Amino acid sequence: MFPPLYTLHQCGFLDKVGENHYRLASEMRRRRLYRIGYAAQGQDTSFDSDVRTSLVRAAEREHIELLVVDNRYQPKIALRTADYLIKEQVDLVIEFQTDELIAPAIGSKYMQADIPFIAIDIPHPGGTYCGANNYQAGLLGGHYLGRWAKRSWYGEVDEVLLIELHRAGSLPKARIRGMITGIGEVLRLTERCRTVSIDGDGQFQTSLERVRKHLRESKSKRILVGAANDPTALGALRAFEEAGRANECAIVGNNAEPEARVELRTANTRLIASVAFFPEKYGDGLIRLALDILGRRAVPPAVFTGHQVITPENVDHFYPNDSLSISA
Repeated sequence: MFPPLYTLHQCGFLDKVGENHYRLASEMRRRRLYRIGYAAQGQDTSFDSDVRTSLVRAAEREHIELLVVDNRYQPKIALRTADYLIKEQVDLVIEFQTDELIAPAIGSKYMQADIPFIAIDIPHPGGTYCGANNYQAGLLGGHYLGRWAKRSWYGEVDEVLLIELHRAGSLPKARIRGMITGIGEVLRLTERCRTVSIDGDGQFQTSLERVRKHLRESKSKRILVGAANDPTALGALRAFEEAGRANECAIVGNNAEPEARVELRTANTRLIASVAFFPEKYGDGLIRLALDILGRRAVPPAVFTGHQVITPENVDHFYPNDSLSISA
């Protein structure tokens, strides 16, 4: 008959640390369930930072080894990081890159390597989508713009300006389509109200420069602005302010990033709202989804995050701790 300690050691519950000494295995090491690769977007925004931070925390809680690499918002680098993660033989990849054109190539790499993967916010063939319900988010923003115009301008609008993100492809376009539909469901736009689209490339500076150029040509006095994300919304706002035309616009962004929340707290701002995606909560959902996939449980092809319109009136309710993080 085997001694009890020997049996426990053989079963993996105890580690032998001396001739006749044992210790609980959990005290020696915390077993890593899986090794997951995270290809971060690499854009210098708080949204990207919040997703990364929340994912790192969620992985630590589940004792998952998370190998983080950076796509640097560049397609060629994203392809190289995919090769690196395959070489590292990770169990699963969480991919966050924005270029729709290279998504098939990245998806093909993982499928050939027989590595399951999750695609954040931009669909990749072969991967499970996790992120925004873009059309619904756009619809919420469009409804809010329409109601604001009805209340503040008696429904009279001269122009609808859309700040798009072309490189990200069809899903952000669904966000913009939702905005147009939302405005149209609230307002009866006249034939003289023109719709203008500008590619802000998801960047503050690009949006600032292109809206600045547009305002040199546009003579419209009541302009509703729907932006694909907050950096482009803030870029558009600064362009209107520079031109001395801030009162001629009302802007809704997307993501409710910290910079946008600061602006929403500014008196008389013309950023009237931003639709929240809550990237600070992405990590928990991504890790749950990853564990379901790795555990071979059935998962839907797409998992959507919730959305909420954040306004100057409710920003403190949804983000009461902003003052703490700003002061820190």
